[in-house]
Amino acid sequence: MKNTLLFVALIGALGVAACSKEAAKKDESQAVSAAGEAAPASTGPHVKLYTFNCGEIDISDLGVFSSNGEYDGREHKVAVSCFLIRHPDGDLMWDAGLPDAIHEQEGGVTNGVFHLTMEKTVKGQLEALGLGLDDIEYFSLSHSHFDHAGNGSMFVGSTFLVDRDERAHMFRDDIRNDPQQFSFVSALEAAETLEFDGDYDVFGDGSVIILEMPGHTPGHTALLLNLRNAGPVMLSGDLYHLIESREKRIVPSFNTNADDTLASMDRFEAIAAEKNALVVIQHAQEHVSELPQPPEYLD
Repeated sequence: MKNTLLFVALIGALGVAACSKEAAKKDESQAVSAAGEAAPASTGPHVKLYTFNCGEIDISDLGVFSSNGEYDGREHKVAVSCFLIRHPDGDLMWDAGLPDAIHEQEGGVTNGVFHLTMEKTVKGQLEALGLGLDDIEYFSLSHSHFDHAGNGSMFVGSTFLVDRDERAHMFRDDIRNDPQQFSFVSALEAAETLEFDGDYDVFGDGSVIILEMPGHTPGHTALLLNLRNAGPVMLSGDLYHLIESREKRIVPSFNTNADDTLASMDRFEAIAAEKNALVVIQHAQEHVSELPQPPEYLD
């Protein structure tokens, strides 16, 4: 979602707490040049994908989500999802949803065309699985917009895996000089960090690969999982917001680069077709609701 539309109304009331712990860096040699190098799912480790409800956003006018005016005046409700990936060598939190503090706001928070609610907290959903924040070894964002980074500061004790261009975008001068906008991501600047260019194989075995998909933001990424039973699964980040956006190759007006977005769509679809992957559009209620809900998981 577009940061500038929502940050100002939320920051003063919400705030995000930071925690800290030591975390070991992974060797950057695990970066891969092509997603096609992933190991076959049937021979890989037993990886579990948990889907968290990280909020909902009612949008009374979708106009900014299309650069051609096609969505002007339309209403839509989107899911805000984030994911826990459990691997034998560690846990990865992918995206962090809306700030947990929205959960405490009776009736949610409204700003302009957006109404935000949060039925459950991210921390509470981790605790329901018997996990604390200190148990999460790795944290990564598809990108740094607040509905994906809202609880990012909670994972400051994890190793932060981030595309080099996205990290520069997160900590650029115009954001750094605006305390209201910067507060959602500021704590991550001090996290143990592993920057990468291109794709990144998180555990070095082809089971969890962060895919370079720029355009929505300069260092936007998607996630490819090769699961033992379900096979390949691709989490879209914000490459697409609606199922229709994928079908029509809709580019939001606030993306940082339209040409990069279209090129990323081409690459995403080529990988999905090659692998016959299950594609999950992270903001699509229809997709997220079909995934197993905790304590159940996809594997």
